Amino acid sequence: MFTEVDSATEVADEVHEKTDHHDKSLLEKKYEAFQGYLAEHKDQICLIVSLVIMAGFVAIVIAACVLNFNRAVEMVVISLVTVLFLAWDWMMKCYGDWVWKELSPIRDVLHRNWFWIRWIVCVSLLGAVVGWLALDTAKRGTRQFMSFFGLLLLIFFMLMFSKHPFRWCWQTLLCGIALQFVFGLLILRSPFGLVGIEWLGKKAETFMSFADAGSKFVFGPNYIDHFFVFKVMPILVFISSVISILFYVGFMPWLVGKIGFIMQVTMATSPAESTAAAGNLFLGQTESPLLIRPYISELTCSEIHAVMTAGFASVSGTVLGAYISFGVDATHLLTATAMSVPGSLAIAKTFWPETETPRVTASNILQIKHGDSKNVFEAASQGASLAAGAVAHIVANLIAFLSLLAFVDAALSWLGGMLDCPQLSFSLICSYVFMPLSFVMGVSWEDSFIVAELIGLKTFINEFIAYQKLSEFIKRRKAGGPEYVGHVKQYISVHSETIATYALCGFSNFASMGLAIGLLSSLAPNRKTDISSCALRALIAGSVSCFMTACIAGMLYIPDLQCPHFLSTEFINVNVTSSVQLVTCCTQLYNSVTVYESWNVTSGEGFSQSSLQHCCALTPATHFNCSLVL
Repeated sequence: MFTEVDSATEVADEVHEKTDHHDKSLLEKKYEAFQGYLAEHKDQICLIVSLVIMAGFVAIVIAACVLNFNRAVEMVVISLVTVLFLAWDWMMKCYGDWVWKELSPIRDVLHRNWFWIRWIVCVSLLGAVVGWLALDTAKRGTRQFMSFFGLLLLIFFMLMFSKHPFRWCWQTLLCGIALQFVFGLLILRSPFGLVGIEWLGKKAETFMSFADAGSKFVFGPNYIDHFFVFKVMPILVFISSVISILFYVGFMPWLVGKIGFIMQVTMATSPAESTAAAGNLFLGQTESPLLIRPYISELTCSEIHAVMTAGFASVSGTVLGAYISFGVDATHLLTATAMSVPGSLAIAKTFWPETETPRVTASNILQIKHGDSKNVFEAASQGASLAAGAVAHIVANLIAFLSLLAFVDAALSWLGGMLDCPQLSFSLICSYVFMPLSFVMGVSWEDSFIVAELIGLKTFINEFIAYQKLSEFIKRRKAGGPEYVGHVKQYISVHSETIATYALCGFSNFASMGLAIGLLSSLAPNRKTDISSCALRALIAGSVSCFMTACIAGMLYIPDLQCPHFLSTEFINVNVTSSVQLVTCCTQLYNSVTVYESWNVTSGEGFSQSSLQHCCALTPATHFNCSLVL
């Protein structure tokens, strides 16, 4: 009976479908046939459309080069980089497994002799760095050597106070520091690297200036009168919206995955911690753990520590724009962000070595989600909405911490007045507590107290206040005023500014530690105890990672002092006191001097004769008689 009923139902459905088919118009039938054809040949159509778009883009690039090649260089570089990465992805997708299989004999040889190869490479690299440093120190002075000593000292303390001594992974530590050194060498010492990062920094400043259009419309033409709230904070909203769009289109997950894979291979770190560390190049410490959200509850304690350390040792791309708007050099901020990623993993895995077997391995490859947005406009709106909370958080914290700092300074001044020391303040205490640290990083003695004060503000309050204070010193130096007013230093040297910029580039403060604990505990409630136990060590490791980056920058960076302009401006003042920058510029001036006769002494490289006379009066030369020009 049931069979007959089912058969009758099927016959009725077929009759109904035939009736509907006959009722459809000719246009509807043609439209359905066209849809079927598109679905059947979808891949071929997509390929044809892609080729047409690529051909059109190539034609545009060629036309731009023909019209004005210098103007089209940027487009050519972006196009070549894009093609390179797309070709690499295609090759790895098609031939990656075959290449890996063919390289198995080489991998077997490396595996059998890995112990000796590792030590030979390590000793060779260390010898090369020491030899290069000795030659560079002999040529440029001892400040680079002090930064190298500070780097070794910080590594020694991390090894000595490690959670599991003698369980360190030397590959992670050495490769992480080597990557930092290579990044710094390519960017700060090579002409093309420095020019490239300076170009990128200028483009970043130009890109962030587009936020002014929205600020001017919302807050009026006088929005700059309230610089921080109406000029700096809208940049966070703009960049957050852009990053959200890049996640939606898939570019950001692709880039983060590639960077994480490189660190995973070179530093022998796990996929989860490598991906989270790579995400900190663009995201903040509250956003990057979301990249590995499904895996956080399965992480080992060492991996949790590494994820937190990477967050403390870097700043987000959104906040980076705010620091640049303060007047801090965009070149050094971008370099510090790139160098901190491998350094944070190296220090994290040294301070808390891996003693467990990671459960999130390459077999269950991490899948980075593109977000929950349905289209580009929703992604832009979602990014802006998320930034609104971040802006409110930053403003509220700044109001609270600056108010508390004023209260603490008043209380300390009152207490110091009882002991005939009314100048006692929180900044003064920090300047003495952190002064040895700033000095071993390569900061000059007279600048070390100011940089120590900035480090204290960053550690106990936040990096926003520290960078704002640093920007004041930068503006005073560029204004060309006196270096000392009432025996109080008004600004620091360019070299000291650079080291401070790298040392402050991280979220490593106690307020961020509480934020990190709360976020990770909400993502993995079953690991709340482990997360809390890792937090303080991660904060210390994140701070040390920033200081290591500052040491490497102190070793590699050679400031362009623009000595002719500096000396001309400095000697306008009535009272001129000796400083490291002044002595350096006078030495550079002496090296440009040519003595033809006892009565014919000339200076080159743009220096004036007046500057030569003043330098001779302040710091006499050693290779010629200054009395000839006085």
